[in-house]
Amino acid sequence: MQEAWMPKEEKHIIYVEDEPEMIDLVRLILESKGYIVTGASGGRNGINLIKSQKPDLVLLDLMMPDLDGWDVYQQLKSDSSTDDIPVIVVTAKAQAIDKVLGLHIAKVNDYISKPFSPQELIQSVERVLSQGEADSSSEVTNL
Repeated sequence: MQEAWMPKEEKHIIYVEDEPEMIDLVRLILESKGYIVTGASGGRNGINLIKSQKPDLVLLDLMMPDLDGWDVYQQLKSDSSTDDIPVIVVTAKAQAIDKVLGLHIAKVNDYISKPFSPQELIQSVERVLSQGEADSSSEVTNL
């Protein structure tokens, strides 16, 4: 019997971030809830990892030295093999305008400002993944 807080099946999440400590923190939080978390150090590594592993969800930092998060996001959304993977931005860019641009202009699935609480991260991940499951089940019913 499954615990109520565990995902129905193991979901794979890739976190694209240039700070190893943040990757470790997010991995610790989400793996405690049954998710599989893979860290990608920087934007270029992130794109390669996402294209090769096709995760259920991407967590994406915006401010990275090699390739910024918006460039990563644009590349993912312009590639038919990755354009359907949901993306949650996790960033220190906490200005209201940044969040509006992310959610309403770029159409990311969610936007979390650092610092965040473990519960905020977990709720966002669960909400976005459950939206994806609802979308895919409605596609099957509409066939």
